[in-house]
Amino acid sequence: MALTHIDEHGKASMVDVSDKPMTCREARAFARISMQTETLKHIVNNSLKKGDVLAVARIAGIQAAKKCADLIPLCHPLALTKVGIEFEVDEALSCVDILSYCKLTGQTGVEMEALTAASVAALTIYDMCKAVDMDMVIEQIYLLEKSGGRRGHYQRESTMGKSS
Repeated sequence: MALTHIDEHGKASMVDVSDKPMTCREARAFARISMQTETLKHIVNNSLKKGDVLAVARIAGIQAAKKCADLIPLCHPLALTKVGIEFEVDEALSCVDILSYCKLTGQTGVEMEALTAASVAALTIYDMCKAVDMDMVIEQIYLLEKSGGRRGHYQRESTMGKSS
C-alpha cells in the first residue's frame, strides 16, 4: 500500500479529498493514564487545588479534537458535528481510561481527531495532577474503531490493557 501523504517526488503532501463522497464518519480512541493510588483518590474526590480534573480534561479533549489540523501536519480542518470524552476510573489498576468519540459528515476520516482528543485529555490529567504525582504514565493510546469512507468499518480486535 502506498503512503497517502507523499507525492510522486517523495515530498510530504496534503491528500486531495475533493473527489471523495460525503459520508458519515465516526471514530473512537482510547488512552490510559496510570498513577499512584492517592492521586486517583484525589481525582475521584475532586480534592486537587486545580479543580475538577475530569471536567477540565473533558473540555481539553474536545478542544484538542477541534484543533487537530493545527497540531498534526497534513490533517484537514474538519467541521466536527460531535466530540465526546468519557472516563472510566479503574481503582484496581490505579488508572483512568479515556474514551473519545468524534463524528462528522465529510470527505475524510476523524481518526486523528479522536486520537488527539484522548491524548490531550490524558495530558491534561497529568498537568492537573503533577503537583502530587510526577510518576504518572500516559500509555496505550490507540484507535478503537472507525467507520465511514472508502475503507469502511474498522474495529480493533485487541483491547490491549483494557481490564474486563
